[in-house]
Amino acid sequence: MVTDAERAEHAARLRGLLYLACPDAPAAAIIATAEAIAEHSEETPQESVPQAAQLNQPIPITNQLNLSGADLSGADLVGADLNRADLTGAKLTGANLTGANLAVADLTGATLSGADLSDTNLSDARLVSADLSGARLIRADLIGARLTDTNLVEAHLTDASLVEASLVDASLIRAALMGADLSGADLTRANLMGADLSGARLIGANLTRAKLFGARLTGANLTRAKLSGAILTGATLIGADMTGADLGTDSGADLYPVNLPGADLRDADLTDANLKSARFTGVVNMRLPAGATWDALTRWPDDLASVVVERSDEVSPGVYRVRGGQCPDRSTVGV
Repeated sequence: MVTDAERAEHAARLRGLLYLACPDAPAAAIIATAEAIAEHSEETPQESVPQAAQLNQPIPITNQLNLSGADLSGADLVGADLNRADLTGAKLTGANLTGANLAVADLTGATLSGADLSDTNLSDARLVSADLSGARLIRADLIGARLTDTNLVEAHLTDASLVEASLVDASLIRAALMGADLSGADLTRANLMGADLSGARLIGANLTRAKLFGARLTGANLTRAKLSGAILTGATLIGADMTGADLGTDSGADLYPVNLPGADLRDADLTDANLKSARFTGVVNMRLPAGATWDALTRWPDDLASVVVERSDEVSPGVYRVRGGQCPDRSTVGV
């Protein structure tokens, strides 16, 4: 006796197989054919189901494909048109989706580990809680995509566009994001430990309480980025542009000071940056970020402000550059 759950799983698998066999068939025909076959799964087939005749019909303008739960692991879907498709819970492990159109598609809970989504259009797609570990998303369009709680561990996102994307609580451990555009993206509490964001654009991005242990942000643009409570221990920010970045606290309350012990800020642009509550924890005779520029609007921690002034030269009216070298042995610098 086939249960309803088993029949539903059978229909999901059939939708995937029918799509692979008839990628140009109307979505409604694929769904109807799969359900008809699944409905009679306990019977020995005597003839083809009548719904299968619809598979040769022209695709209507409004064609929302339902591939929820389908197993498309390892499938060749290069250039496939899956615009607005329902792929919730679908299995796409190792699939080749290079250049595919997945705009506004729903991939909630889908498995795409090791899949190739290079040059794929995923704008406004929903990838909540999806598994994209080790996936290739090089030059992918993820503008406005929802990637909340998504697994992007060791994913390749070089030159990808994630403008205004939501990556709240996402795991991007050791992800490659070189040259990626994350302007306006929400990375609240995201885990970017060991991630490479060299040359990335994070203009106005929200990195509140993000974990950036050992992350590489060399040459990154963090203009107006929100870094309150972020952990940048051991991060490399050589030449990063942090103009107007807020490394202070939420709503002026002393709740989430940013942690910067061991961070490398050489040549960083800190003009108008708020470092008031930054923690240079337990650093004795600390080295100031050699070559970093700042101005009168830069807010330094209280215990560091006078030291910065002493070790900087004015390079243009109102703009100063840190000379670097050892600070005088005053005391442990920390806030």
